[in-house]
Amino acid sequence: MTVFFISDLHLCASRPEINQIFFEFLRGPARGAETLYVLGDLFEYWAGDDDLDDSFNAVVASAFSECARAGTRLYFMHGNRDFLLGDAFAAACRGRLIADPFSVELRGVATLLMHGDTLCTDDRDYQKFRAEVRTPAWRNEFLLRPLAKRKQQIEELRRRSESEKRKKAPALMDVNVGAVEALLRRHGYPRLIHGHTHRPARHEHFLDGRQCERWVLADWYRAGSYLCCDERGLTPVRLS
Repeated sequence: MTVFFISDLHLCASRPEINQIFFEFLRGPARGAETLYVLGDLFEYWAGDDDLDDSFNAVVASAFSECARAGTRLYFMHGNRDFLLGDAFAAACRGRLIADPFSVELRGVATLLMHGDTLCTDDRDYQKFRAEVRTPAWRNEFLLRPLAKRKQQIEELRRRSESEKRKKAPALMDVNVGAVEALLRRHGYPRLIHGHTHRPARHEHFLDGRQCERWVLADWYRAGSYLCCDERGLTPVRLS
């Protein structure tokens, strides 16, 4: 069984070079995988499934659908930018939404999949904001607004977020090691795969006499990449 993992693509119509790499990935390498997991932030932002009529969003959904028709199972996890992805989007892609975190067994190894933002506990302002916007009440109220109004509000939030990030120390926006280790203990010392931090690497955590792997996926701002799980183990692959 070959399984691919991607995250933090931040797709949008204004990034044609990365978009092209993405579409070529779905037409090529992704069809060699039995399963593809998208672990959040597929889009730069997602205002709601009624935005599937947007020409760019429709092309992305169609590309996923064709990949699924070719035999690749697709699973989508919410990120901090696209937590409003819903069942209509997943259906258009012929895929399925999964929870965060999500447990799987890969070649006999218990593996926990996450987007990763909940591990950045030192960034208290972000965690407070995240808790607010993930409530059903906030989501339902927001989605009742006109689509154009939602997009305008998201753009304003993005500008504010980028301004605030420039004031934060980089370490503040990385995972908290204590939060990672507590999570690994709580889930029985699995291997962990996540994105969000844009700091691709393989980490080792030694806990209670056990060794746990943690793989951080790369973002797609400068190049495309995926993590491949096959008979050789886990291998990061760069796309150009």
